[in-house]
Amino acid sequence: MTIVTPFLLDSGRPTESAKPSAAAHLSDEQIEELGRELDALRESVIASRGAKDAAYIRRVIATQRTLELAGRATLLFAKHKPAWLAGTGMLTVAKILENMEIGHNVLHGQWDWMRDPDIHSTTWEWDFVTPSKAWQHTHNDLHHTWTNVLGKDRDVGYNVFRVDEGQPWQWWNLGNPLYNALLAPFFEFGIAIYDLEFDQVREGTKSKAELKQGLKALGAKFLKQVAKDYVATPAAARLTGSGKQALAATVTANAARNIWAHAVIFCGHFPEGVDTFTEEQIEGETRGDWYLRQMLGSANISGSKLMHLMTGNLSFQIEHHLFPDLPSNRYAEVAVKVREICERYGLSYTTGPLPKQVGSYWAKIFRLALP
Repeated sequence: MTIVTPFLLDSGRPTESAKPSAAAHLSDEQIEELGRELDALRESVIASRGAKDAAYIRRVIATQRTLELAGRATLLFAKHKPAWLAGTGMLTVAKILENMEIGHNVLHGQWDWMRDPDIHSTTWEWDFVTPSKAWQHTHNDLHHTWTNVLGKDRDVGYNVFRVDEGQPWQWWNLGNPLYNALLAPFFEFGIAIYDLEFDQVREGTKSKAELKQGLKALGAKFLKQVAKDYVATPAAARLTGSGKQALAATVTANAARNIWAHAVIFCGHFPEGVDTFTEEQIEGETRGDWYLRQMLGSANISGSKLMHLMTGNLSFQIEHHLFPDLPSNRYAEVAVKVREICERYGLSYTTGPLPKQVGSYWAKIFRLALP
């Protein structure tokens, strides 16, 4: 998978009237200077990547694999409540770490510079129903290029939700809160269906042959996940009379991971304060304009180092959208400089604690369910 560097056009730029309102006070020269500052920040991190960063991701992977192995082993005795709780807890944490801090970031190519075939965006297959390559297409290639551009970024509402006033209201939007509540525990399945791009097939921009190929890949991945979580672990636990309890534990671990991933992703994209953009506003978009759109179109979550780890450092969503292929463990230091740049240029830097951001996107889901 080629890592897309989504800096779009440099022949012309948006007109003053087409600029985002939050950046209307900036001149063209200031926006381009902002772009140069962020380029320099990115290059400084790239130049300093090294053994410490490599040791970090290897340590996280080792921790995740230890937790998963210990969790599944403990579930062999899941008929005993303490073992069920411990095994479910370890497996849940392992799944969150794999999905958020490892899988998501490896698939962005954040660790490709290590030249380790076992930790590479072209070889990693994550613990999520949707196949890695399908997700890389819809997420890396499309969403990170067209972030929050109505009509181009299909992640704005995932073809289900109305999350912006610029989206025309339809009667089915009344179900916004219900859809969101149902999606959370089944998030991996929602993403898997979304990655098939049925809407693109209907519009004729994706062939039925491509859809068939995607369905085949999804089917193979689904069977692999079922075999691991819902067949192998419970079958082994049957030897101790814990089969049913182990099955309930793996279902619980997946649901908990899905709810957590859903919350983190929605906090980074849909709370109040996050801007969306029209196609007119990105005509002639320059490097500086693209950076500007990422800052205004994303939101962070404040919290502890442990919380940042468990979000896959997507609590630094602004920094992730600015620099999607930089190692996630470097986002905390980058965030200090990005926030200072935002303050200096008079730009908003949307952030807040997890409960506030969760409440904010839920409030938007409810509000925009109505005309």
